[in-house]
Amino acid sequence: MNDGADRPSQHEGPWLRLSGRVVWVDLAKSVMSVLPGVVAIALFDVEPTDSSLWPFVAIAMWGIISAGADLVRWAATRYRVTPDAVERRTGVLVRRERMIYRDRIRSVDLTAHLRHRLSGLRVVTVGAGQQAGAGESALHLDALSVADALNLQERLLIGSGKPPGVPVSSAEPVDPASAAVPEGRPDGDREQVQVLARFRAGWVAYNVVGVWGYVTAAGVLWGAYWALGTVGVDLVQVGHSVSGWDDLRAWHRVLIVVGLGAVVGGLGMAVNFIVGYWGFELARTRSGAGTYLRTRRGLLSRREVNRDEARVRGISIGQPLLWRWMRMADTNVITTGLSVWSVQQPSAIVPRGPLGVAREVAREVLAPADPFAAPLVRHPGAALRRRAWWATWCVAAVVLFFAPSLVVGLVPLTVLWFAPPLLILALLLAWASFRALGHGVDREYAIVRSGTMSRTTSALRRDAVSTVAVRQSILQRRLGLSTVTLMTAAGWWAYPAPDLSARDAVEFASDASAGLLDAYRGDAR
Repeated sequence: MNDGADRPSQHEGPWLRLSGRVVWVDLAKSVMSVLPGVVAIALFDVEPTDSSLWPFVAIAMWGIISAGADLVRWAATRYRVTPDAVERRTGVLVRRERMIYRDRIRSVDLTAHLRHRLSGLRVVTVGAGQQAGAGESALHLDALSVADALNLQERLLIGSGKPPGVPVSSAEPVDPASAAVPEGRPDGDREQVQVLARFRAGWVAYNVVGVWGYVTAAGVLWGAYWALGTVGVDLVQVGHSVSGWDDLRAWHRVLIVVGLGAVVGGLGMAVNFIVGYWGFELARTRSGAGTYLRTRRGLLSRREVNRDEARVRGISIGQPLLWRWMRMADTNVITTGLSVWSVQQPSAIVPRGPLGVAREVAREVLAPADPFAAPLVRHPGAALRRRAWWATWCVAAVVLFFAPSLVVGLVPLTVLWFAPPLLILALLLAWASFRALGHGVDREYAIVRSGTMSRTTSALRRDAVSTVAVRQSILQRRLGLSTVTLMTAAGWWAYPAPDLSARDAVEFASDASAGLLDAYRGDAR
């Protein structure tokens, strides 16, 4: 699979192997997968029966098979870097080739799980703005020595003076967290680093709230129940005896379950956040080839993502509705070449935290502009009426859905008491959605704000807007409203400003698109 136009490589280079340390890592992985069963039998006197040993056998088989497959992958994988492309060949029964032309490369990221960090290895991921939904994938090299990975990153992303195809000596691994001048960079081309944000302990409080805490608690408690059950400990029975469950009233039991879920889930999410974001650093790095926004994070697994500032089109700041009172915010860059669907969230430049930190980082990244400090234009009251109309009809649709069941007696009439609170809740959400609306233009940036469950403010470069859509539904036409959508080849691709006054829609669309609609604007007048 090739990325780019069909064009032959003009320069050949030697095919290189992945680091030989992968073999020892796989051997250690096989041994570690057998240890749980040995420890359970030797230390906890677990009876060697089929019912008690199958989990340990499954773990051992998974570890050995995955390590063996990884060993085969290592033996069959070759890669090379030429002046115009990076290539990888892999596969035994089915041979696969992947080539990305260097002028199409959008990111070169380094990842290190615990086993890689202990063995001085790094996983290199070369991205070309591929979309997972289209069946595309990045080019992965799992794994290279630290020195080789740093040099490859320099050559592909920042640009190194090393001749193509020449492997780097990996005798002395260099930790990237402390490498001011990665190996392979010429003397005098020293990297300039401007740190924009670092990990703060107070951020933990912003990442332990939410319904996902109960999902985390369920996973933690189930895992503890299964693990303790293999050594003969019944966690449910222990909980019953400690709490006196049988003697408790129903509402006491509900409080215990809710409280236990909140505590266990909060602790689990706190540990997960600390492990994932310990040592976080956002920095602007400058070199002769340009500037990059680099994030590094992770306690056990270390991840580094570099974002080319030349491809940054703006920033989005989202505020979840339920936690807006905490002034909580999520901050993401609007950029090309990064997948918005990735679970790793490469577009997030700072973890969830205070709104003040998000705006401070946005101001540093977008300097000298500061679009998030610009006042926004409020939308007309007709936008609130439209939302109230939809809220009322949604509640009415729910009542009509249950009406036949109410008539025949399948559902008791008492459920109708839920209709008024449901209507009040829907109207409150409509009010929150209306309050979130706003738009504006500040120098070279267009700003749009909307959202019900998460109020998102997006600042998008006006010269990055490729398409502007002005839409009116039947109800909007009756209310004198229009929705303006700014489209760009970055981020979520479409950034709407819902329910503007129809008179202001064309003017805002023209201003936001740097004069793209000037001709239509004149006709509208």
